[in-house]
Amino acid sequence: AVVGEERAERQVALEYVAEAWNEAEDDGVSPLALAHASLFAALTSMVEHHGENATAELIASLPERIRHGEYNLLRSLQ
Repeated sequence: AVVGEERAERQVALEYVAEAWNEAEDDGVSPLALAHASLFAALTSMVEHHGENATAELIASLPERIRHGEYNLLRSLQ
Protein backbone atom coordinates (compact mmCIF):
# COMPACT_ATOMS: atom_id res chain seq x y z
CA ALA A 1 0.00 0.00 0.00
CA VAL A 2 1.11 3.50 -0.77
CA VAL A 3 1.24 5.80 2.25
CA GLY A 4 1.15 9.52 2.95
CA GLU A 5 3.94 11.35 1.21
CA GLU A 6 4.35 8.74 -1.53
CA ARG A 7 0.61 8.87 -2.27
CA ALA A 8 0.75 12.69 -2.49
CA GLU A 9 3.73 12.54 -4.85
CA ARG A 10 1.93 10.03 -7.07
CA GLN A 11 -1.13 12.29 -7.15
CA VAL A 12 1.01 15.25 -8.27
CA ALA A 13 2.64 13.05 -10.92
CA LEU A 14 -0.76 11.92 -12.16
CA GLU A 15 -1.86 15.55 -12.44
CA TYR A 16 1.20 16.33 -14.61
CA VAL A 17 0.50 13.34 -16.83
CA ALA A 18 -3.20 14.27 -17.12
CA GLU A 19 -2.27 17.81 -18.14
CA ALA A 20 0.14 16.57 -20.82
CA TRP A 21 -2.44 14.01 -21.97
CA ASN A 22 -5.11 16.70 -22.33
CA GLU A 23 -2.75 18.96 -24.27
CA ALA A 24 -1.86 16.11 -26.64
CA GLU A 25 -5.55 15.32 -27.20
CA ASP A 26 -6.18 19.01 -27.90
CA ASP A 27 -3.43 18.77 -30.54
CA GLY A 28 -5.21 15.82 -32.17
CA VAL A 29 -3.29 12.85 -30.75
CA SER A 30 -5.66 9.91 -30.25
CA PRO A 31 -6.26 8.53 -26.75
CA LEU A 32 -5.17 5.07 -27.95
CA ALA A 33 -1.85 6.41 -29.24
CA LEU A 34 -1.37 8.26 -25.95
CA ALA A 35 -2.13 5.11 -23.98
CA HIS A 36 0.39 3.06 -25.95
CA ALA A 37 3.08 5.74 -25.62
CA SER A 38 2.37 6.13 -21.91
CA LEU A 39 2.61 2.40 -21.29
CA PHE A 40 5.86 2.20 -23.24
CA ALA A 41 7.34 5.12 -21.29
CA ALA A 42 6.18 3.70 -17.96
CA LEU A 43 7.47 0.21 -18.66
CA THR A 44 10.87 1.35 -19.89
CA SER A 45 11.24 3.51 -16.77
CA MET A 46 10.18 0.64 -14.51
CA VAL A 47 12.68 -1.71 -16.18
CA GLU A 48 15.43 0.88 -15.86
CA HIS A 49 14.78 1.53 -12.16
CA HIS A 50 13.56 -1.86 -10.92
CA GLY A 51 14.79 -4.40 -13.45
CA GLU A 52 13.07 -6.72 -15.88
CA ASN A 53 11.96 -9.35 -13.35
CA ALA A 54 10.32 -6.93 -10.93
CA THR A 55 8.59 -5.16 -13.82
CA ALA A 56 7.38 -8.46 -15.27
CA GLU A 57 6.00 -9.46 -11.85
CA LEU A 58 4.12 -6.17 -11.60
CA ILE A 59 2.69 -6.64 -15.08
CA ALA A 60 1.65 -10.21 -14.22
CA SER A 61 -0.37 -8.83 -11.27
CA LEU A 62 -2.26 -6.30 -13.42
CA PRO A 63 -5.15 -8.46 -14.71
CA GLU A 64 -6.41 -9.18 -11.20
CA ARG A 65 -5.85 -5.59 -10.04
CA ILE A 66 -7.73 -4.28 -13.09
CA ARG A 67 -10.62 -6.67 -12.39
CA HIS A 68 -10.75 -5.40 -8.80
CA GLY A 69 -11.14 -1.80 -9.97
CA GLU A 70 -7.72 -0.37 -9.07
CA TYR A 71 -7.53 1.35 -12.46
CA ASN A 72 -11.13 2.53 -12.69
CA LEU A 73 -11.10 6.29 -12.08
CA LEU A 74 -14.79 6.42 -11.23
CA ARG A 75 -14.38 3.70 -8.63
CA SER A 76 -11.08 5.20 -7.32
CA LEU A 77 -12.60 8.64 -6.80
CA GLN A 78 -15.52 7.40 -4.70
